[in-house]
Amino acid sequence: MDDQTQKREQPTRSYWRCSRKDFFPEESFQDMASYRNAISHTYLRLKDRLLTRSSDQNEIFLLRESENALKKCLTWWDLAWMSFGSVVGSGIFVITGLEARQTAGPAIILSYAVSGLSALLSVLCYTEFAIEIPVAGGSFSYLRVELGDFVAFIAAANILLESIVGAAGLARSWSSYFASMISSNTDFLRIRVSHFAAGFNLLDPIAVVVLLIADGIAVSGTRRTSILNWVSSALSFMIILFIIVIGFIRGKSSNLVPFFPYGGRGVFKAAAVVYWSYTGFDTVATMAEETKNPTRDIPLGFIGSMSMITVVYCLMALVLCMMQKYSEIDPNAAYSVVFESLGMKWAKYLVSICALKGMTTSMLIGGLGQARYMTQIARSHMIPPWFALVHPRTGTPINATLLLALPGALIALFSSLDVLSNIFSFSTLLIFTLIAVALLVRRYYVKDTTVKGDLIKFQACLFVIIGSSILITVLWNSSMTGWIGLAVAASIWFLGTLGMGLLPKQRVPSVWGVPLVPWLPSLSIGMNLFLIGSLGWEAFWRFFACSAVMLIYYLLVGVHATYDVAHQNQQDNKTEEGIIKRGTE
Repeated sequence: MDDQTQKREQPTRSYWRCSRKDFFPEESFQDMASYRNAISHTYLRLKDRLLTRSSDQNEIFLLRESENALKKCLTWWDLAWMSFGSVVGSGIFVITGLEARQTAGPAIILSYAVSGLSALLSVLCYTEFAIEIPVAGGSFSYLRVELGDFVAFIAAANILLESIVGAAGLARSWSSYFASMISSNTDFLRIRVSHFAAGFNLLDPIAVVVLLIADGIAVSGTRRTSILNWVSSALSFMIILFIIVIGFIRGKSSNLVPFFPYGGRGVFKAAAVVYWSYTGFDTVATMAEETKNPTRDIPLGFIGSMSMITVVYCLMALVLCMMQKYSEIDPNAAYSVVFESLGMKWAKYLVSICALKGMTTSMLIGGLGQARYMTQIARSHMIPPWFALVHPRTGTPINATLLLALPGALIALFSSLDVLSNIFSFSTLLIFTLIAVALLVRRYYVKDTTVKGDLIKFQACLFVIIGSSILITVLWNSSMTGWIGLAVAASIWFLGTLGMGLLPKQRVPSVWGVPLVPWLPSLSIGMNLFLIGSLGWEAFWRFFACSAVMLIYYLLVGVHATYDVAHQNQQDNKTEEGIIKRGTE
């Protein structure tokens, strides 16, 4: 009774608070002397963070940092349409024609199938983790549990940067598409400022407004956002179905000959590009904490939606190549032009509406998912825990959403698409690779359980799998080798995976797990690294430059905050164990 009275009398803290204690409550940041002491122990603390992994229980324990819980209001139906709304954007309409004409020809269908398989393998890995660790952190939490704080932070920092810039790019694309429906000049609605540098001199207030509206809807409530998404996505699906039906009716199978005008290399080169039409599903994994029945809803929502999206994309690519010869496809507006050539000029407006809707829901679900990603990072104190707070009325992380929305809106206002276009690429595929690695670690290594001999064998097999995958990528992109080298490298990959398969598994999923382990995660590693190898050097340099900047922040702030929290939690656990022990005596 006394406990209940104290709980009622405890004052409720305002959500809209902003003090130093809310941002830096850790011991290392209490005063300058404490911070200097923390900095002097950076090496030891970094070593501790590199060698220490989180746990499933700890990631769930961190939920208390948000003070108010995220509302459990989603079902498999919501997750499926969230995946569809997040993934099916303008990419299928923009990229397909360009790659069919210049890189793969009619075999662009196989490019989408290859990319879809790679995405589906990643979805399987995400699904197992999301069921076992149903928290808002998504890949950040999964990597933190299996590969440690440092790897999780570097991966998370890069994907969040891409999310901010990606949202800005989507908003600018939305503005361009909308302008194209009014005028032939896509910069029609932008404001030119001659004093600014090229690439930053076309201000886009429409992009800012659209992005802020999408994020405003996202913070108003998860359930409301989900309903809006699946209604609009269902309408978009009907338009896509119309395009496919008309394509089969008006298309000609003779346009599919020759099927491989650019050879097998063209298929895989195009696969690396069209892969971006599949990105976005990883943000939906962050919604696991708000799912009513994760063990049932997550597999149905994730795997079902990605399988459907892969089929839809392959059919979209097929009907495009059937309606028009690949060499005559317009690389900039393939579907609009092909319908116009069929005497259906009005259909181009359906394509534009579908593309606008896709970009809108991508921003909507992106804002929803990435804010959850940021929330779990803040719960771990890698960034100030103020961003982990969940609003008591809306049940959404408003602070985390604003942290992503405001920089994204600022970038969207000034930066043109050609400046933003090179930002996407490396980080997403790298995280998918790390998730597959983390799943193998989860199955084959348990601390204080796995014997040293099995651990060494596992590490050796993992090294062979990753090394052979990189070798295959290098050989494929080199003009100095033939199929013999590729066959040898593939055989090494096979032997490495086979060797791992002969090792005893240390953990079995409690409800649902990826089938055919280690084969499917190993294949996911190989395919993701292969696609990474198809990117230009600019993507590599950007990743390393961004990682270097994030590393400076981690050494100055992140490592000390997480060290303090981890050791405080350990002390609290020991205290609780002592109290329980004395109570039983």
